[in-house]
Amino acid sequence: MNARFILKRAAQGVALVVVFPLGLACGFGRVGPVFTLCAHSLAQAPGILGNLLRGAFYKLTLRRCSIDTNIAFGTFFVYPDAEVASHVSIGSYCVIGRASIGYGTQIASHVGIPGGRHHHERDAAGRLGATAAGRTEIGEHCWIGESAVVMGDVGPGTTIGAGAVVVKDIPGGVVAVGNPAKIVVRAAEA
Repeated sequence: MNARFILKRAAQGVALVVVFPLGLACGFGRVGPVFTLCAHSLAQAPGILGNLLRGAFYKLTLRRCSIDTNIAFGTFFVYPDAEVASHVSIGSYCVIGRASIGYGTQIASHVGIPGGRHHHERDAAGRLGATAAGRTEIGEHCWIGESAVVMGDVGPGTTIGAGAVVVKDIPGGVVAVGNPAKIVVRAAEA
């Protein structure tokens, strides 16, 4: 183990101690309004200190979150049932709903992941009812470009272009761009 790794782990340990009262106050993600208040407050913590505090808070409160994440300024998770694997980097001002983000994925700034394709269910008479929110799965080693909106699943090793709107599932190992997102490069072509 080198000195940098030891220093990083020590800083992460201190951050866990600092945010522990916030995790406790929100029932480690079980008290929704308090979780939201804490998530929004920590989204405004600047710099490296903010990254450490957000990583520690979400480690304590999300369904699963690695301490080895980078969650930039202004980004917050809407629901505590999100999952974030290790070595994930999330840019500034992202809003993430019900999602699972795979190992090594990089998400640029201003990305929205609301958590599934939001649609209204119809009752037996055909009337629109409540919104049925799903869950979005983003595979390992993906790149999600600036200002993309991801409502469908994204397979491993896929690149989603800047400003793309993913409304249907995108398979692994492709490049998809546009609104709605369409595949422009397949794995065999890359």
